[in-house]
Amino acid sequence: MSERDTGAGTGAGTAEPPVSRVDVATGAFVAHRNLLFTVAYEILGSAADAEDVLQETWLRWADVDPGTVRNPRAYLVRITTRQALARLRTLARRKESYVGPWLPEPLLTAPDVAEDVELADSVSMAMLLVLETLTPTERAVFVLREVFGVEYEEIAGAVGKSLAAVRQITHRARAHVAARRPRGLRRRDAGRAGGVPAGRRHGRPARAARHPGA
Repeated sequence: MSERDTGAGTGAGTAEPPVSRVDVATGAFVAHRNLLFTVAYEILGSAADAEDVLQETWLRWADVDPGTVRNPRAYLVRITTRQALARLRTLARRKESYVGPWLPEPLLTAPDVAEDVELADSVSMAMLLVLETLTPTERAVFVLREVFGVEYEEIAGAVGKSLAAVRQITHRARAHVAARRPRGLRRRDAGRAGGVPAGRRHGRPARAARHPGA
């Protein structure tokens, strides 16, 4: 049998199969899914809603050619933020007709939260109640900038506002939250002053999300 028949000496027998577009999209999504879940959760205050947003994000991301996206992380955060904002506005309309107190859903079973004081503060019931007093856009901007340290340019693209408007919204939301932040969190912030930069990025999520691309 000849080398051409066996593939010997040509490397044909060891050639790797090409990576499909779906595999590339799935890999990028899985790499950032914890970040996306935490962004959605902090905007919505509900793990169930955050998981729904992640599924919607995956469906939209799956229709995109990853080769045309320069920064998959920023692109995915933008999709997630827009989906979370749309859901938050829908929830706001429901709250108007809801009888009784509307409380956020704390992540009571999140092991990583206890290990990260700053993240624990941001997802505590007290802090989520403060975020409930912001408008949907203010909440999204505040979460992206103050909790995750996302650049203003990326936030502007995610919420559909100008760069100047995003800076103004950040300033307004920051002042609003500072005035209403529970005393215990204020003291903790004062103790960290100068030690931890605002908007430190969190590498670990509060809870992993389920999605069809996992």
